This record gives sequence, structure tokens and C-alpha cells, in this order.
Amino acid sequence: MQTAPQIVFENMDSSDALRERIEKEIEKLEQFHDRITACRVAVRAPGQHKRNGGLFEVRIYLVLPGGGEIAVGRNPQQDHAHEDVFIALRDAFAAARRHLQNM
Repeated sequence: MQTAPQIVFENMDSSDALRERIEKEIEKLEQFHDRITACRVAVRAPGQHKRNGGLFEVRIYLVLPGGGEIAVGRNPQQDHAHEDVFIALRDAFAAARRHLQNM
């Protein structure tokens, strides 16, 4: 990767355990597709809105050579397993891998 990955926590404090898991998942993406030039991961904790129902939201933005971009945002309303942030991370990175595979 040409630039250091950005990891952002929204509505929550930073967590060493989460940061380590995200860094490992980014490493797996780089092994899967070694031409990723930049990566940004945003983890949003449940807000005060009843609509979200206490579910975590994970968004991943990847930049590829030639201006290619991949944006993955897992929709937490569809999966109550996303009450666990680690499951939300797993699902978001799996979706990112599928996008890279389909390129």
C-alpha cells in the first residue's frame, strides 16, 4: 500500500483490539490483491437513533491503481448479528474481498 491505512472510530472510543483486527483484515486484503494503494476503514457505533437498533456499521474505502475505487458499506438494519462489532467487521471485509475478486 502506498499510504498508511486510515482507521476511524465514530461515536466510540478507539480500541486496541479492534484496531489490531482491522489491521489484520487489511493485511489479508493486501495479500488477496497486492495493488491496493490506499485504504480507509470507518467503524460507527450504534447511535441514539431507534432506526439502527444498536447495530455497528462498518465502511471500507479502497483505492486501486488507475483511479479505481471500491466502497463497501454494510447495512446494519439487515443483520442483527452486527450488534457485535467483530461480526460487522468480518462481514464488511468479506464483502470487500468479493468486490476485489470480481474485478
